[in-house]
Amino acid sequence: MATVVPTSEEDAALSVVRFASELAWADAGPEVAEPQVSRLCMEAEEFIVMGKWLELASLMITSAELIFSKVSEKDIESVFTIICNLVTKTENPDEVMEIVKVITAKLLQQPNEKPAARLKILINLYNLLETPYCQFYVYMKVLNLAVDGKVTEYIIPSFKKIDNFLKDWKIGIPEQRELFLAISNILKENKSMSKDAFKFLTSYLSTFIGEDAQVLSEAKEEAARAIVEFVRAPDIFQCDLLDLPAVGQLEKDAKYGLLYQLLKIFLTQRLDAYLDYHAANSTLLKSYGLVHEECIAKMRLMSLVDLSSDGSGQIPYELIKDTLRINDDEVELWVVRAITAKLIDCKMDQMNQVVVVSHPTDRVFGQHQWQELRTKLVTWRGNIANVISTIQANKITEDGSQAAQGLVIR
Repeated sequence: MATVVPTSEEDAALSVVRFASELAWADAGPEVAEPQVSRLCMEAEEFIVMGKWLELASLMITSAELIFSKVSEKDIESVFTIICNLVTKTENPDEVMEIVKVITAKLLQQPNEKPAARLKILINLYNLLETPYCQFYVYMKVLNLAVDGKVTEYIIPSFKKIDNFLKDWKIGIPEQRELFLAISNILKENKSMSKDAFKFLTSYLSTFIGEDAQVLSEAKEEAARAIVEFVRAPDIFQCDLLDLPAVGQLEKDAKYGLLYQLLKIFLTQRLDAYLDYHAANSTLLKSYGLVHEECIAKMRLMSLVDLSSDGSGQIPYELIKDTLRINDDEVELWVVRAITAKLIDCKMDQMNQVVVVSHPTDRVFGQHQWQELRTKLVTWRGNIANVISTIQANKITEDGSQAAQGLVIR
């Protein structure tokens, strides 16, 4: 089989055109193929001489796409490395963007054909780019290809770097929404990453802060989904959904009003409120795929957190039994579950039948909690400043005393 053997920068592009066009026209016979190959090579050479890099990219990509099923992945990568390198030939950012669009459009046309190779090509293209928005554009195409080609496992590790990417890309709110939602949708398909999926979904909803009602309405479906995911997740007990306007709009919504009520119960009330809600809305819960027994288990833990935050520092076993609606011998079991989930820091006093709470967890962490944290930090900073001042004052006094003693000895 023929391979691409470029000998110089200019020859590389011509080699790709010749290699790809010969393969593309191979079945037509030499009488038909040779004139076509010659024509394409002449066009390519003309584009190179004139510096028409976009036209050259379009010419090269058309033939290259046709050979995906005919050559090895190594040859495909070699061909597209040369094509992608065209973005470095021009200093015009608009032309770079157009070349990027030409390349990505072709690569995404048949995502199920060698998807891993296509993904590798896109990542190579990303690394060649210097324009932040072009990088973002290609990254979004990477996500699309990974989903359509069912190779998301290759791009999930990159999600840990999103904060750094955002600093580099400097993209606007609409682009952030597109990004956060795409990532959340990818992660929700992986059950082990439900926490991360919820985090990015919350980030998406947070971008609607300050928007008017018309724009907020765009987020209704995802706001409802966020509520369902929070209620369903067995390991998420804290969120700020109630502070988000995108979620708040559901309170009086005809379709999602009851779902919003469920969220308020999980974040601000106890098990008895949930049981009353279930009695009246069991069909609704089933329609969202929520399992009653799982909801009860989560609400018991949430209720225990609520009991621990009343400020008394102690929770009688009897109160836990009544609030969680459990038997006497189950009290310590549920306390251990809460400790294991890192919901409360406490000790069990079996002699006095009370739970001694050292540190509770807030079920809601919104503006009020941030203000409390800020106040504590300011107080802590002031205390540290006082300690430092005291130490410095003592040191000055001590140094003065030593100096005086030295004078007496002399």
